[in-house]
Amino acid sequence: MSLKSERRGIHVDQSELLCKKGCGYYGNPAWQGFCSKCWREEYQKAKYKQIQEDWELAERLQREEEEAYASSQQTQGAQSLTFTKFEEKKTNEKSRKVTTVKKFFGASSRAGAKKVLASKLREVQEAKAPSPSISRQVSLETDRASRDFIEFLKPYQKAGQEIYKQSKVFLDAMHHKRELSIEEQSENAQDFYQNMADKLQTRWKVFPEKEEAMDHIEKYIMTRLYKYVFCPETTEDEKKDLAIQRRIRALHWVTPQMLCVPIDEEIQEVSDVVVKAITDIIQMDSKRVPRDKLACITSCSKHIFTAIRTTKNEPASADDFLPTLIFIVLKGNPPRLQSNIQYITRFCIPSRLMTGEDGYYFTNLCCAVAFIEKLDAQSLNLSQEDFDRYMSGQASPKKQESENWPADVCLGVRQMYRNLDLLSQLNKRQERIVSEAKKLERDLIDWKDGVAKEVQEIVEKYPLEIRPPNPALAAIDSENVENDKLPPPLQPQVYAG
Repeated sequence: MSLKSERRGIHVDQSELLCKKGCGYYGNPAWQGFCSKCWREEYQKAKYKQIQEDWELAERLQREEEEAYASSQQTQGAQSLTFTKFEEKKTNEKSRKVTTVKKFFGASSRAGAKKVLASKLREVQEAKAPSPSISRQVSLETDRASRDFIEFLKPYQKAGQEIYKQSKVFLDAMHHKRELSIEEQSENAQDFYQNMADKLQTRWKVFPEKEEAMDHIEKYIMTRLYKYVFCPETTEDEKKDLAIQRRIRALHWVTPQMLCVPIDEEIQEVSDVVVKAITDIIQMDSKRVPRDKLACITSCSKHIFTAIRTTKNEPASADDFLPTLIFIVLKGNPPRLQSNIQYITRFCIPSRLMTGEDGYYFTNLCCAVAFIEKLDAQSLNLSQEDFDRYMSGQASPKKQESENWPADVCLGVRQMYRNLDLLSQLNKRQERIVSEAKKLERDLIDWKDGVAKEVQEIVEKYPLEIRPPNPALAAIDSENVENDKLPPPLQPQVYAG
């Protein structure tokens, strides 16, 4: 996925957001530009290929071992030497082994060794200590998710019981397979999602909303697995988090103008929306369920579109959105950004990332992070010298104007001018507020006068006239009063002129 910088700003063609295999779904940098479906196909091909190669290697080693054993029966003295050569050859064969699936997808052999060591250490700890599932107390959020899941399944009786049973079986299996790599755990979760979706489509047709059922299943299992599969120690997620965090801190000097961000934070409404967008992207880390994390990204993106539309007084475009998203990420520096992206990629329902607005906004976030990691002087239309000075902290674009002042101007005078500039800006904002308040007052007065005028016109157009009572009716009334009788109820006679 190539990110390119044009004169008008950062631009990514919409076709670059799609799967590079051309299936029409959204791709993902974590999947090497493939969509979830194509990625799994490539993963399975590489996995089967590796299994076949391992099997062939095992057969070859077995034959060599049999030959070595047969030759050892002939000469006792040569046995030791033959066995030593066999061991040396076996070691060499293993060292020349074809790259594994993990290497195919970018993981290192050192990471694999760490996984084995961590799994052994975990087994020792679990042998000494009681099971965490028994000793630890279930959190409120996990307990709430379980209750919500059960309440959702109750109306569906047998089908609901079957779904709950299979979800429990899957959770138990995942708890007993913690020694698996995170890629294998992700593969198991994706297989479970696919299996449940197929059964909802063919076997459990009592559910009117299949997506809602899948959302509840995802929420139930991921709130319980979150502690074990989010940023596991056997991966480099934490290392990537620290790297992107340091990178964003080093880019604190980047201004909206450098990124061609089409928003004006001097407008109070825009400033408030920007704060909401930053809050949403930061809150992503506090969620457990992949769908909830995606909801934070989607909410942040919608606030960005609102800020652009308010500033430009016209609908925002995709070319305006990505630079603004990059600016929001730089300004907010979300915690554990890479871990959250990896977690969503591994354990979210795949269809949600492949289509819809959630998938679109998530793909753009991945593009924004990739751009930040590769950001250079050319991307910001700066010289390499200025870029290096800003990155090292020797200079700042916000201080360039003050650096042009004469050397004899003291710091106090410079601060005074800065304060005057701030006061000038505040004065302009106050004048704008007063002007808008007066306009609102005039609108209210005009509205009040308009209503009074309309009422007066209606009264003048349709005047009310109350005619005197009929003499005959008056005589009857007086006779009834004398005889202590009440007249029948009569409606008042009102005539319109």
